[in-house]
Amino acid sequence: MTDAPVRVLYITGWLRTGSTLLGNVLNELPGVFHAGELHYLWRNGVLRTGTNTLCGCGEDLDGCPLWAAVLAEQDPGEARRMESWQQALFRTRHTRRRLAEARGDRAPAPGVREALDRMAGLYATVARHSGARTIVDGSKYPAEPAALLGRPDLDLRIVHLVRDPRAIAYSYRKSKDYIDPRTPVDSTRHWVAANVASELAGRAAAGRYLRVRHEDLAADPAATIARVMAFAGLPGDPPVAADGTAVLGANHTVTGNPDRLRRGPVAIRPDGAWREGLAPADAAVATVLAAPLLHRYHYPLRP
Repeated sequence: MTDAPVRVLYITGWLRTGSTLLGNVLNELPGVFHAGELHYLWRNGVLRTGTNTLCGCGEDLDGCPLWAAVLAEQDPGEARRMESWQQALFRTRHTRRRLAEARGDRAPAPGVREALDRMAGLYATVARHSGARTIVDGSKYPAEPAALLGRPDLDLRIVHLVRDPRAIAYSYRKSKDYIDPRTPVDSTRHWVAANVASELAGRAAAGRYLRVRHEDLAADPAATIARVMAFAGLPGDPPVAADGTAVLGANHTVTGNPDRLRRGPVAIRPDGAWREGLAPADAAVATVLAAPLLHRYHYPLRP
């Protein structure tokens, strides 16, 4: 009898969409482990060359008992190769090619099989040390789930998280700890590319794809979390009160929004500050660049 495949709930899309919040709420469910942005474990945990080596529990990754156990099984030489493969094979622009390989339409590029073996191996290691049946990975690199769709040892499910690009442009006006600011042009161009690539992966995933709007999560968190739970095959009630409050305990996330360090009651509410705070010229730029997708995601041209 073979072991059941590791269930991975991969959150994709662009940045500042609420993936950290979504993952940490799901982390409160039995049998669920939110790993944060696992893509960066090789850099921040193994090689120690990244800008954020803290675990969500507040300890350094190599000082956290859980990650210390995971890291003890990783080889620095493999980590260096993984970083090289990530840059060469798993950027947003590689999504279409990785999908073709996962479908068997073309032979995998050199390094793809090896990289996917290490990614799947890492999921299995994290599941073993955390004791979780479901791993939530908020890395948001659409080429990764696209490539992993072909893995029989993973029960991969894709959550595509979207948010109004003008709200994201407003959020990016200022830096946030180790996260640098971006211009509305830069942010929105990446928003378009990440969402188009995520939809490509979603179409290939068929019934293993769910798109969720940040605005729906903020307006009705209990119903939206319940929808994600049903999609992921997670039983029970959503860990969100009727008033939209979630009580967050400790987590062990790798990288991610600095808000991942928050504990205790968190009120999940809509935030419309960007509607007044975003300069009209910046709003216009984001609107024009994102126009082809705004209607698709039910965002008005005039917010």
